[in-house]
This record gives sequence, C-alpha cells and structure tokens, in this order.
Amino acid sequence: MENYTVTEAMEQAIQTEKLGQAFYTRMAEKFQDNEPLKNLFDTLAAKERHHEQTFTSLKGRVSDQHVENWEEASKYMRAIVESEYFLGKNKSLPEMKNIQSIEDAVRFAIGFEKETLLYFHQMKDIVDDKETMSAIIKEEQSHLVWLSDFRKNL
Repeated sequence: MENYTVTEAMEQAIQTEKLGQAFYTRMAEKFQDNEPLKNLFDTLAAKERHHEQTFTSLKGRVSDQHVENWEEASKYMRAIVESEYFLGKNKSLPEMKNIQSIEDAVRFAIGFEKETLLYFHQMKDIVDDKETMSAIIKEEQSHLVWLSDFRKNL
C-alpha cells in the first residue's frame, strides 16, 4: 500500500464530500415520495457541498510539509478511503441497485458518515487549521445523529 502526500489526503477529503453530495442527492431523488427522508438527504447533500468548498479552501493552505508519523497516518487514511463506503470494489459509491429500501439507504449513509469521521479525525492531525476541521467534524457528527434518529423512527 503506497503512502500519499498531505495534498493528496486533502484532495481525497474533497472527493469524499463530492461522493457524499452525489449519494445524498441520488437518495433524495430515489426516495422523493418520503418527504422526511427526502428533506434529510437534501439537507445532507447541501452540507456536503459546503464542506467540499471548505476543504477546497483548506487545500490551498496546506503543503506537503513534514507531518509527524505521516507514513503511518498515510497508510491508515489510504485504508479508510479504500473501504466500501468510499471507493470499494468498483471505485465509486455502491451501485444504487443495491440500495432498495429506506433502511438500506439509511444504513449505508450511517456507515459512510462513520468512515468519513475516521478520515476527518486523522485530517485534523495533519492540517494547521484545527478550528475548521473541528467544525467540520462536529457537523459530520450531527449528520450521524440525524441519520440515527431517523432510523429509530422507521
């Protein structure tokens, strides 16, 4: 497993947000007959779009400076992005045909948010702007709570 640079790690964070936005947009369309779920997915898509813009801004402020324990962190981050929630076997979000029910969509979204949180916690260790990363992490945690609450009410 090859290590990657800090810049590549930031680019992956941007791609993660793009994947999340695409997933939530597609799920809002797929479940448009369920107004509460559609609204939840529309809100999550908008949040992911905002995070993408934030990471794009942060990317311009990071460099491939020396990061303590980068070799180990890089391997950990690569393992996360190669999970089924990011790239998986087909190097994209899961086939939409595999998500047939509301339960499938919410379960996958929860897993995606958990993996995203793992990645972003590691990102916080490598960027200088800890405050911005903390705010993004806090929002991602709220996404997980919203999804969990929605699942409880199914």
